[in-house]
Amino acid sequence: MLAAGTSFSVYPVSVPRQLRNLDPATTCPSATWADPPTHQYKEPEKGGCAPGVEALAVDGEGLGRSRGGLSTKIHLAVDGRGLPMRVLLTGGHAGDNPQLLPLLDGIAVARIGPGRPRCRPDRVVADKAYSHPSTRQAMRDRRIRFVSPEREDQIARRVARGSRGGRPPAFDAETYKRRNMVERCFNRLKQFRDLATRYAKRAAYYQAELTIAAIILWLR
Repeated sequence: MLAAGTSFSVYPVSVPRQLRNLDPATTCPSATWADPPTHQYKEPEKGGCAPGVEALAVDGEGLGRSRGGLSTKIHLAVDGRGLPMRVLLTGGHAGDNPQLLPLLDGIAVARIGPGRPRCRPDRVVADKAYSHPSTRQAMRDRRIRFVSPEREDQIARRVARGSRGGRPPAFDAETYKRRNMVERCFNRLKQFRDLATRYAKRAAYYQAELTIAAIILWLR
């Protein structure tokens, strides 16, 4: 069983001056930033990071403007024991549902003995943020049991259509109770101070810190 969630948004402590008033729609790490007309001093350009780190750069470095300001959103998938299986970073303004399939695509579990790694879990448990018809169809196409409650607007739309609205999707309330494994894993990750409040300016560095923390949780 896999549980997915994205209830953890991180607000960076140190944000580059050029990113403080950033518009997420135009975020690009390679953009040219001009000083305000009232300032005569122009900061010298830095040499940047090593080529290996630059190759891992993402648009906006995982920063996006949400209601609380510039933040980073962590998308996490855990197994039935609450141990992290895959972590993705996006800006704080990014939606949860579009990241579910990329989150699952990066998971491969080695088998005991010969055979290819398992890439398809028995079931996926997710909250209402992932309850979208396209997501349910994708789970059916992959033959994965998807446990997620319907949102109220989806229920109202289906009822309003009458018999054309179709049947309500299957929902296992007992299995859904285990979704708290995601919240427990987030709480364990927040014990690492550098993860609870983002200090790394580069997304590659922050992703590496999350990976190290996940390895520590597996070794405990």
